[in-house]
Amino acid sequence: MKTLTLTCLLVAMAVQVVSGQQPGSQLSASDNPKTAGDAFGLVKDEPGLRRVLLIGDSISIGYTLPVRRLLSGKANVHRIPENAGTTTNGLAKLSQWLGRGKWDVIHFNWGLHDVKIMPDGSRQVTLENYQANLRELVRQLRATGATLIWATSTPVPKELDQLKVKRIAADVPIYNAVARSVMDENQVAVDDIYAFALPRLTRIQYHADVHYKDEGYEELASQVAASIEAALDGKPR
Repeated sequence: MKTLTLTCLLVAMAVQVVSGQQPGSQLSASDNPKTAGDAFGLVKDEPGLRRVLLIGDSISIGYTLPVRRLLSGKANVHRIPENAGTTTNGLAKLSQWLGRGKWDVIHFNWGLHDVKIMPDGSRQVTLENYQANLRELVRQLRATGATLIWATSTPVPKELDQLKVKRIAADVPIYNAVARSVMDENQVAVDDIYAFALPRLTRIQYHADVHYKDEGYEELASQVAASIEAALDGKPR
């Protein structure tokens, strides 16, 4: 029985590696499983192309594949093998996500999980701690020598009572403003996908859901890819 159990475990780990997941990584329902599997797929670098890393939540998981397609032949686009979650989670795992390879551009975001409302009414990560965490994350990211692009957190629907994960729409601009101040301090470029998505929400975002329709992820990807391409154009090979 022990031999059988061990064999099953090894097979399961092999399947994870083949599919691009790291052993032990888990997907939750909020990770948008429809696109997550391929988004987490291993990327074989094409020689001569710069390397890009995407870090972010389930929204970034959703736009990973179209960004990869839009930058095909221009960059090798990788992403972290999970939902980045909170800034606290980022601090715990960033060195693992960065690995030992060289990154030319890193497009990153934290925020939607930080503003999650806890049972006692507090935010999962306070605004003060969010700012401090971001400062440390940017310090570590700058040490890679990559060109950094901060993506603002995308809008939260106003239907608080209908949201599966409780967030207040007005919190996002507040956290985004604090994040922007950290980026300005460190001269990090800002990809304002919040402003890009806001006037399009009724068309591209699901009702009472922070996630996007397929066409929504395609439109977000066009914005993200353009910001990455601009950074690549300004970076020597």
